[in-house]
Amino acid sequence: MFKKVAVGISGGVDSSIAALLLKRKGFNVQGVFMQNWDIRDEKGVCSSEEDFKDAQFVCNKLGIKLNHVNFVKQYWNEVFCDLIKEYESGNTPNPDILCNRNIKFNYFYKYAIGELGCDAIATGHYANSSFGRFLEKYESNKAVKLLLAKDSKKDQTFFLCQVRQEMLRKTMFPLGNLTKLEVKQLAVDNDLERIASKPESMGICFIGSRNFQDFIKEYIPDKSGDFVDIDTGKVVGKHEGIHKWTLGQRTRISGLPVAYFVGRKYVENNIIYVASGTDHSLLHSDLFFTGEPHWIHSEPSELQCNYILECNFKFQHTENWKRCQICKIENGLVVKLDEEMRALTNGQYAVFSKNGECLGSAKIKTTPISRFSYNYDVNKYKEKSETEIITEQI
Repeated sequence: MFKKVAVGISGGVDSSIAALLLKRKGFNVQGVFMQNWDIRDEKGVCSSEEDFKDAQFVCNKLGIKLNHVNFVKQYWNEVFCDLIKEYESGNTPNPDILCNRNIKFNYFYKYAIGELGCDAIATGHYANSSFGRFLEKYESNKAVKLLLAKDSKKDQTFFLCQVRQEMLRKTMFPLGNLTKLEVKQLAVDNDLERIASKPESMGICFIGSRNFQDFIKEYIPDKSGDFVDIDTGKVVGKHEGIHKWTLGQRTRISGLPVAYFVGRKYVENNIIYVASGTDHSLLHSDLFFTGEPHWIHSEPSELQCNYILECNFKFQHTENWKRCQICKIENGLVVKLDEEMRALTNGQYAVFSKNGECLGSAKIKTTPISRFSYNYDVNKYKEKSETEIITEQI
């Protein structure tokens, strides 16, 4: 059923080996290089040009055609503009998740099926599908599940947490049962040492090696405001814009005997409340609220029955999964963690998994309730019940 497959080739080792494995399986493989960003950095370098050269090198080695497709306009409108709006609102977005949802598993998919006449797409993500790595278990009348990868340290289902059924049903993940070491060894064994030795890309692709604060000021003007000590209410320094800071980040305010960390941001008055010490109670929380969730396969049965769903949670790719309980509320979820986490950040995606399956995700909607803010409210509203206090935080 699946004969012609388009694989996204980025010029990196993961997508290269995904293409190699597809060739070995006998598929008619079409390589696709997606150009999503075309602005040069301050050194006059456009990284996509070098990546395309590497992608062409790989395709030449494997004997497959490389198609170059430009999604710069789509990326700007549906990923980057959203990122700017989020930062202006005081949130911290995740452009990689948006890129997968809006570009790779949308425009790339439609290009592969509609323009190239492919039967399916493939990527170099470390993830698995209930339909099998090469869709060998595909069933036309069933929904597909997104499953975690064998290599737990490299598992990338976090970044796929917003992918839709239509695209996932016809997506292959050739690397799902491989470790990173195995992938690199395959590259070496198949004359792709040049690709295997490339440093792994980290951080936001369009920022590159630039300092984030220097980058973001090109798109959002500086707006000076105060750093305020949350415990004393005293101004302890100045900042150049709320958009340049994220919760939990060290401020490095000069002339102070202790380190301060971002605890709360208020766009309305342009104040950043800071907490002294990385373990301040303001920075830790086990309760937060989200917007409407996106369930990859279907809404979990527990939530359909208005029960509590027990599962795992993370809001950063590098974090370990944490146990949590979830219940539905109007327009979103309440998430209670088994243990506190530091710097849970509004604008980030809360990603959920259970029994080896990535269930889906929801955007963290409000600043999480910390022990500090809860105790503050208790003292401020002693006559109110615990339920009323929590309700006011929603």
